[in-house]
Amino acid sequence: MQASTVTQKYEFNKLQKRLRRQVGNAIIDYGMIHEGDKVMVCLSGGKDSYTMLEILMNLQRNAPVNFELVAVNLDQKQPGFPEHVLPEYLDAKGVNYHILERDTYSVVKEKTPEGKTTCALCSRLRRGSLYGFAEEIGATKVALGHHREDILETLFLNMFFGGSLKAMPPKLLSDNGKNIVIRPLAYCREADIAEFARQMAFPIIPCNLCGSQPNLQRQVVKEMLAEWEVKHPGRLETMFKAVTNVAPSQLADRDLFDFAGLEAKQRQMQETRIDAFDLLAREA
Repeated sequence: MQASTVTQKYEFNKLQKRLRRQVGNAIIDYGMIHEGDKVMVCLSGGKDSYTMLEILMNLQRNAPVNFELVAVNLDQKQPGFPEHVLPEYLDAKGVNYHILERDTYSVVKEKTPEGKTTCALCSRLRRGSLYGFAEEIGATKVALGHHREDILETLFLNMFFGGSLKAMPPKLLSDNGKNIVIRPLAYCREADIAEFARQMAFPIIPCNLCGSQPNLQRQVVKEMLAEWEVKHPGRLETMFKAVTNVAPSQLADRDLFDFAGLEAKQRQMQETRIDAFDLLAREA
């Protein structure tokens, strides 16, 4: 075996182990998967969802708990969508799967004004279809393929355009309380996922509904973060750590912290405080 081949195999093994470790840590840290869970893995045909499924299948073999995986693809009836790709791939892998057919593409194109981005409506329709199907098949968890950069991009999008300090949580209860959403790739770098997908030669299916839209706010933010990382390596890791290390008393949200009650807290602290000088004077 040539030295270059040995090196490539070594680097791939390192990459695969890193992704497994990061996914495993995220699952443990946020209690994503428990004994008997039926995890619906949402598979779009992109690099992220392929990687998520592959890593979850690897972890499933040696996990301390038993859980089921079922892949689900939402066929949104986009023109030219290669319907054969995912079934052929999943059959070859021996994965239990469903192809859910919903013509959300026509709805999005009809309802979205010319020149406007389709992401918001498309996301709502896709989410509603997947959540409803999860109930139908009895899935206890819905796994989405968002990674570290997705979470940070959402944080900045909400700050810049939504006036709120929120991102994508690694684990979420849906608004109606019926679905628990998990993001096993929350700790994973997009670059690692892209390289893993390349080396695994996943049959990637491009999205021609949203991915081709110019001047998307998310794309602008993505480029901004990428530029920061080039100029200041490690900055994204530090920012992600900040998302997991929030200090409500150092922000300004009155619902998260009782600023109005600080005087009462001060009085309570003063009453229970032991004054060292006073104690020494009494002893004397």
